[in-house]
Amino acid sequence: MSGAVLKGQVALVTGAGWGDGGIGRTIAHSLAELGAKVLVSDVASSVEQTANWIVDDLPAAEAVSHCGDLSDEAVAAALIDRAMAEWGRLDILVNNAGGGIIRPFLEHTPETLRETVGRNLWTAVWCTYFALPHMVSARYGRIINIGADSVRNGLWDHAGYNAAKGGVHGMTTGLAREFADMDITINTVAPCAVNTERMRSRRAYDQSMAEKFTSVIPKGRPAELAEVSSMVTHLCKPESGFVTGQVISVNGGSTML
Repeated sequence: MSGAVLKGQVALVTGAGWGDGGIGRTIAHSLAELGAKVLVSDVASSVEQTANWIVDDLPAAEAVSHCGDLSDEAVAAALIDRAMAEWGRLDILVNNAGGGIIRPFLEHTPETLRETVGRNLWTAVWCTYFALPHMVSARYGRIINIGADSVRNGLWDHAGYNAAKGGVHGMTTGLAREFADMDITINTVAPCAVNTERMRSRRAYDQSMAEKFTSVIPKGRPAELAEVSSMVTHLCKPESGFVTGQVISVNGGSTML
């Protein structure tokens, strides 16, 4: 492993299925490289492949998987229980589960709006709700939510998605103040377009739309997976303990300040 900064710690990464686009599994792999024991979760059974990949690539790593829909509070509770049963502690929670149904607002149906909010907001709410008591007991924790720069820049066709991710941003600041004196930090990393498999598929399907989404990025390209995961892992480290309540954009300059 490249370092043992997180040796002995337990990290939970949601939305880490093999076909999730790559952000979750990249974050999980990076945390394992730093020495954390990793529980990866996703609604898709391919999440088991992610855990196997981590162990195969990093022979000293410990990684297990859990499959389920985390917008259901009972499933989220069971996931946190799995971490505690496996290793007896939970130090890091990365709320990456999500995925937007991106379309003009009036082209949404009630079902697609509920699904978008469920995927992106309720997953984060429930996992955080059930993880926090264990962090309070330990008086230590790192919670990193994956938000969206589109909340700040009003990107085309993202209103429904932004309603959910905006809730995640708002939860971040409220919880950060509430738990700051327990050495529990809560932050959000907000990417712009990311060069995931899903993004590449979208570009192949609708080149003009992909170009439209990247046109607001001064760097002129999507973020790479490592550029997002490196910010997440930085916030997981003990030395990041004075950073809390922040929405940190990884966005190539699409919004500033």
